[in-house]
Amino acid sequence: MSQIRPTVERPVVFVTGAGVSAESGIPTFRGPEGYWTIGSTVYHPQQLATLEAYRAMPREVWHWYLYRRSVCRAASPNAAHLGLAALEQRLGKAFRLVTQNVDGLHARAGSSAEATAAVHGSIDWMRDERTRALLPVPDGLELGRDEVLSDTDWERLRNPATGNRCRPHILWFDEYYEESLHRSETALRWGGQACAVVVMGTSGAARMPWLVAEAGLDAGAVLVDVNPEPNPFRELAVGAGTRGRVVEATAVAGLSRVLELLA
Repeated sequence: MSQIRPTVERPVVFVTGAGVSAESGIPTFRGPEGYWTIGSTVYHPQQLATLEAYRAMPREVWHWYLYRRSVCRAASPNAAHLGLAALEQRLGKAFRLVTQNVDGLHARAGSSAEATAAVHGSIDWMRDERTRALLPVPDGLELGRDEVLSDTDWERLRNPATGNRCRPHILWFDEYYEESLHRSETALRWGGQACAVVVMGTSGAARMPWLVAEAGLDAGAVLVDVNPEPNPFRELAVGAGTRGRVVEATAVAGLSRVLELLA
């Protein structure tokens, strides 16, 4: 395989999904752990992770996210997170990261906000419902599955500057990408500038990673799919002919093979 040569004008763009964080022990929440009971009703994550659900039962939705946050905060960045952060240090502005993960592990590993488009938000942030100002979730606000969100903690989920209630800074299933909130246009621009788009640990269920990969291919980029399982990105890479690469491995194992391609 010929090497990939990133430059500031033609960076390498990594696109990461849940498979990257799975090696840190974070479940996808679409399996059994994702179901959530409120009263006598059992909700699927795709029902709770909506603006509609939040408007109907904001306190219950916040409890679910604070439980999810406790799982994320208990996990540590793995070798893939750390390796990508080190690669950014090495390549500088010739490196870009687009992630659909909301767990904050890329940031904790050292990836910079400047080089990262967290297109689905972050579980460590909340935003004012009216002004849309971003604020960190207050320290200590992590709940176990069977704990209760106290009145005191419920009141902490406000913007102290305005008194307005805050919502999780997460892109929900019934919402749209916005540049000001999700850097979605930035992610697409990076894809269109890329010399290579490396997709790691995502199945293609979310729209933005697919759009970034397509933008890269349209601009003549190499597409590399890193995934132990067959997925739509693998098909896209195979269809790209000489501009496609398939690395059949997990994110941690696959990253070392991708690094061999980078000059």
